[in-house]
Amino acid sequence: MSEKLPSAAGHIAKSYPDIWKNYSAFGKAISEAGPLDAKSKRLVNLALAIGGRSEGAVHSHVRQALEEGLTKAEVEHVALLAMTTLGFPQGVAGLSWIKDITDEANRD
Repeated sequence: MSEKLPSAAGHIAKSYPDIWKNYSAFGKAISEAGPLDAKSKRLVNLALAIGGRSEGAVHSHVRQALEEGLTKAEVEHVALLAMTTLGFPQGVAGLSWIKDITDEANRD
């Protein structure tokens, strides 16, 4: 998992370290509770972030996905799949949030 936290999560981690420690342990336990592989879990979390309309979470999951070796095409496909379930506007929003990060990565 990436150690670089989004600003709001970073603030919580710094200001409330005990809460962050327990929250992180909870997330780790959930991640290890089922049979999905790491790639599948990352794509599911990305889809949930798109569905939850959380731009920050989408950015975070895309950054982590790219760090973990997933491709731009794989993460963009999640947003395309969202269009039929969540609606075209939400899928387009998800795709634009993904491109915020993938386009940024291409500039580096």
